[in-house]
Amino acid sequence: MLKEIRIHGRGGQGVVTAAELLAVAAFEDGKYAQAFPTFTSERMGAPVQSFVRIADHKVRARNQIYEPDFLIIQDYTLIGAVDLLKGLKPDGLVIVDTEKNPEEVGLKTKARILTIPASRIAMEILGRPIQNTTLMGAFAGATGLISLEAIKRSVMERFPGELGKKNVAAVEKAYELLKGAKND
Repeated sequence: MLKEIRIHGRGGQGVVTAAELLAVAAFEDGKYAQAFPTFTSERMGAPVQSFVRIADHKVRARNQIYEPDFLIIQDYTLIGAVDLLKGLKPDGLVIVDTEKNPEEVGLKTKARILTIPASRIAMEILGRPIQNTTLMGAFAGATGLISLEAIKRSVMERFPGELGKKNVAAVEKAYELLKGAKND
């Protein structure tokens, strides 16, 4: 088993941190993982991508991910501005941070599309629209590839104390919303 994830967002949204949290959570679950970013122009608000590989065996590939199994879109405004679907496997899964329904997001793909109001959840719980941890909970709930407990441990390790507890609450809420999701 080798699953590849591409995360799209903008500089300052925690796209790189999201990839690292997923990789740490995979490791916590006893899997092999790697996470790495790529940048276009390194400035706040510029499009950013991060990549994660999760496997049940050592991962030797070190190249970018060109044919992901999963896409996580942290910034809805990238739809139409960036070719987000490039290389996505037809049986893949796209998780989008938006209040819209999957059929309203404007993505033309055979892949399954799930939506979640991650920014709103982050604002309610964290007081800031930084939705990366929220989307990690959504990913865990929708895919089962990473356990909820592993995501929570990776978040608490990265963000100790009260900030970690708030992020875990956001993770849990998103996990429950997309656990066994059928909002497509």
